Amino acid sequence: MLHVDLTQLAGGALQEKFDREITRVIENMQDPNTPFGEKRKITIDISLQSKTEFRDDANIEISVKSKLAGVISAKTNFAMDKDLQSGQVIVKEYGKQIPGQMSFSDMSEPAEKEPEKPKIASMPRHLRANG
Repeated sequence: MLHVDLTQLAGGALQEKFDREITRVIENMQDPNTPFGEKRKITIDISLQSKTEFRDDANIEISVKSKLAGVISAKTNFAMDKDLQSGQVIVKEYGKQIPGQMSFSDMSEPAEKEPEKPKIASMPRHLRANG
């Protein structure tokens, strides 16, 4: 049986290509923008082709490919309306609330007022001491 050290094949090119692809796969698995449970895949393809009729020479082609998980899509909502006078379409992005509905963040807090000082209607007359 023939033994081929894959780390030495093509001057170490197979190992270099595999190292690059495994790094890409691990980075993709750690990316929070990709689905955690999706499978990633590395494929090593080694093609051999005889060059001559005498079968004394061959070409070997090595490729390493990875299949990564795609990026999770971002979702949002648009409310759309049309200005009846101008015909212009109006589009506004909104979050979890119904368009036009107010949220607590839309409400302004009433400014705290300083306690009112009692108003003095009149000043008492100055009293003089007898003396």
